[in-house]
Amino acid sequence: CGNSLGLRPKTTETYVLEELRAWQLHGVHGHHVGKRAWVSINELVVEASARVVGAKPIEVAVMNSLTANLHFLMVPFYRPTASRYKILFEAKAFPSDSYAFASQAAFHGHDPKDALIALAPRDGEHTLRHEDILRAIAEHGAQIALVCFSGIQYYTGQLFDHAAIAAAAHAVGAVVGIDLAHAVGNVELRLHEWGVDFAVWCNYKYLNSGPGAIGGAFVHERWATDATLPRFAGWWGHNKQERFKMADNYVADPGAFGFQVSNPPVL
Repeated sequence: CGNSLGLRPKTTETYVLEELRAWQLHGVHGHHVGKRAWVSINELVVEASARVVGAKPIEVAVMNSLTANLHFLMVPFYRPTASRYKILFEAKAFPSDSYAFASQAAFHGHDPKDALIALAPRDGEHTLRHEDILRAIAEHGAQIALVCFSGIQYYTGQLFDHAAIAAAAHAVGAVVGIDLAHAVGNVELRLHEWGVDFAVWCNYKYLNSGPGAIGGAFVHERWATDATLPRFAGWWGHNKQERFKMADNYVADPGAFGFQVSNPPVL
């Protein structure tokens, strides 16, 4: 059941009712008082989320939804040029990924039919051979801007060797992302160790957080304080120590928190 939607945890109703009660009792003050102050409620699960994906807490933000996070993180990590603009991913990836890749390529003025490399298994085979992935990276390396495979291929269940893919992609100058939708909570992940640049996931499959629940994002620590990275900014990504001063100048929070845009949905 986790492949599309996980089962409802026994404590779900208790938690939801507690927040509805907090809203009833405190109104807007619930942002700063109560059992779980809403202004920082997403931070309560960051350390646990980091453990699940094999990351440091500074590398993880709980925010948005999966494809929204993919788009937001392609702003800094898919920066195509006239010669390096292609996106390599597995054929038959979950359609939302291919839609995002195509729309991003088109947004930057490239023809998706040319920019997208959807790598398919050999004739008569159902999964990709690892050597074929590495060969494709080497063959197209000078043109590849982004390599973004699924953590686990949602239809075949294939688990890719992400450490080796990341190393090969970085060796040719490409950026590396992962869609962890069907991997998070399902297999052991070591995002920091693998060295991928970014990853995105949903929490409602194997992490059982409920339909449409908030997603997650990973940005490797090496980018934590890089102010040169472009991003679509919003007030929740602004330095949280200064956020409520309502200043006009934007200063990003360090790490993945700096890619947040809006305050998180509580329920």
